Amino acid sequence: MKICLYGSGSRKTDEIYITETYKLGVEMAKRGHTLVFGGGDTGMMGACAKGVHDAGGKSIGIAPEWIGQFEPLCEECNEFIYVDTMDERKKKFLENSDAFIISPGGIGTLDEFFEVITLKKLKQHSKPIIVYNINHFYDTMLNMIDEMGEKGFLYKQMELYQVASSPDEIFEYLDG
Repeated sequence: MKICLYGSGSRKTDEIYITETYKLGVEMAKRGHTLVFGGGDTGMMGACAKGVHDAGGKSIGIAPEWIGQFEPLCEECNEFIYVDTMDERKKKFLENSDAFIISPGGIGTLDEFFEVITLKKLKQHSKPIIVYNINHFYDTMLNMIDEMGEKGFLYKQMELYQVASSPDEIFEYLDG
């Protein structure tokens, strides 16, 4: 299975998030899955890719060439797809992935999450989406989404994604 990881590329990320996402990458490789990601060598993306590569797994990076001005790109990818725009990057994520994991991140990660979940809601894909809620990172966002549903702004939102707090929970859902 090709699993897309959305997550921060920040170098300022707390070590707990880096460690847990590295473990996710190791587990991904052990189970024979391929990582699809934004191609960054730092933050959540870099940690997961390092775990995948250290465990002998495969990865596909997808990014515009100019993104290298903002963050270093992972040189260990088995394949790298260069695109012109961020919109094209998100389209390639969708085309090249069988499932999505949303790890902790910032504005870009939220953009990717809300786009992929909106497309699922609009029946443009039926791929699994898992929010990787390390150390309760996404609790506030998940509560906000619940409140939106309670107030009538969303319908059946919980059927669109799952929430997991460990690699075991993630793969129990994906492989089960």
